[in-house]
Amino acid sequence: MIILTLMVVIVGIVILIQIRKKQQQAPPPLTTIPSVTLTEILPPEKTAAAEPALQVPEQAAEPTPPEAIEARPEISAAENKKPAELEVSAEVKALIERAVEARKAGKVIVSRDLLNEALKLPLSEAVREEIKSQLSRLSDRWLLSKDVLLDDTLTEYYLVQRGDLLTNIGNECKVPYQILQQINGIQRPEQLQAGQKIKIIRGPFHATVSRSQFLLDLYLQDTFVKSYKVGLGLPDRQTPTGLWRVKPADKLIKPTWTDPDTGRTYIADDPDYPLGSRWIGLEGLEGDAKGRTGFAIHGTKDPETIGTQSSKGCIRLYNGDVIELYNLLFAGYSQVRVAD
Repeated sequence: MIILTLMVVIVGIVILIQIRKKQQQAPPPLTTIPSVTLTEILPPEKTAAAEPALQVPEQAAEPTPPEAIEARPEISAAENKKPAELEVSAEVKALIERAVEARKAGKVIVSRDLLNEALKLPLSEAVREEIKSQLSRLSDRWLLSKDVLLDDTLTEYYLVQRGDLLTNIGNECKVPYQILQQINGIQRPEQLQAGQKIKIIRGPFHATVSRSQFLLDLYLQDTFVKSYKVGLGLPDRQTPTGLWRVKPADKLIKPTWTDPDTGRTYIADDPDYPLGSRWIGLEGLEGDAKGRTGFAIHGTKDPETIGTQSSKGCIRLYNGDVIELYNLLFAGYSQVRVAD
């Protein structure tokens, strides 16, 4: 019996050694990431659809117009992708795995920063979509809540001083006061009180526009926040590529506008007013955009044109989306880069 027991132990040790040798072999250059690896970053019950982003308070100084509350397709993570489309480099795989572990440990900012770092590396379109989707969901936690999370350098608490105005605090942070009003649950800017602790955001926000994808990506400094579908210029009046800046004194609510082609002037109350709920004027700084004016990011009366070449060169958004951007982009500082 003793000899038999020793033989069993020896055989078990040999098998264990062989298993460990196989585990220590170098992984292949590309690895397929199971979808659960990314979707575990947030619990299943915490979804973007369940918690809409950037809603203006009902009693804010500028209430949301009825046309802003419209159904629109959500930009969600890629689904049912082929395994080849989910292949990533070992470096990206390591960043994603560390981000998942950080999220499980409750370290939202660490997870955000790791995913943002991964987003800057070469990725397949499917993996890029999924990472952006997860970052967008994380932004509900670190950006749009009242809480300032541990290790976050993009948000902080501020103790309101006597004489402070919400507009001045926003100007100091390079963000519109409306976003500070929203995340702090302040119904009216004049309700701000000395001694009150509020959350502030260290701006400015920036955006990039892909003409081929009809997509606008929003960043806080260089950290990805979310994506919006857009409509762009007609084939013979394409939206100019290059770098733009939000033009000072040209962020407006339903401004009077004259069609350069027909000469007709529209006012906000016109039933066929074409500009939607907001106008964010742009001025060109670099590339084909340099020196160009008259272009803008604005809403539309024709939501079906989003995702198409349909404008006179401007960047169109759904009316609800353009209100969100209006409350985030800061005149004179926020930049918009348009690329193919």
